[in-house]
Amino acid sequence: MSTPTTTLALGPDWLDPEVLISTFGLLGILVIVFAESGLLIGFFLPGDSLLFTAGLLTADGQYITYPLWLVCLLITIAAIAGDQVGYAFGRKVGPALFRRPNSRLFKQENVLKAHDFFEKYGARSIVLARFVPIVRTFTPIVAGVSRMNYRTFVIYNVIGGVLWGTGVTVLGYFLGQIPFVKANIEFILIAIVGISVIPIAVELLRAWMAARRGTTPQERAAAEEAIRETREHYGKH
Repeated sequence: MSTPTTTLALGPDWLDPEVLISTFGLLGILVIVFAESGLLIGFFLPGDSLLFTAGLLTADGQYITYPLWLVCLLITIAAIAGDQVGYAFGRKVGPALFRRPNSRLFKQENVLKAHDFFEKYGARSIVLARFVPIVRTFTPIVAGVSRMNYRTFVIYNVIGGVLWGTGVTVLGYFLGQIPFVKANIEFILIAIVGISVIPIAVELLRAWMAARRGTTPQERAAAEEAIRETREHYGKH
């Protein structure tokens, strides 16, 4: 008989990975992965911790009785499909997304973060964003808005979907069989969430340090010009 795992809620009880999996099973995992990978409403859903817990419970035989290869395959397909939908949505909506007013489930700052991430890393952002909460939801949409070459997007989408969907799940499967990890799963999940937000923390630290150092008049003028050009570009569409 499998031993129940006890996880520490990182948010509302209904967002706890084990609660979601025990309630909705593998189908629920696939829906969440799909939504978080490219639907605007999916940014708040658990990602890395959900996949890690899915791998752990697959190894445990608790709630998920399917073989690991099938679980990984279906999760990867859901992740890739989610990004494809996000890209298509971005192409359809276009720059109007940058003028959409804030609402309870939509914040302009999330789109701008994804836009900056996309501009900084280019095609690689489709892979890297998989491991960054919130950004992974909006990056494929921004790629669609920017009309990124579709073939290039598909290639990087598949790579990212495999690395994230299969990689994190397999990690949970094998680490979940280690007694120490199993006994301290709540702290492991917190660590996973912490590691996943490191890229955001680094960017915030760099911005803070830059603000403390100050900028030259030339740097400020260049930044203001870039902002003005961006606003004019999206204002014309």
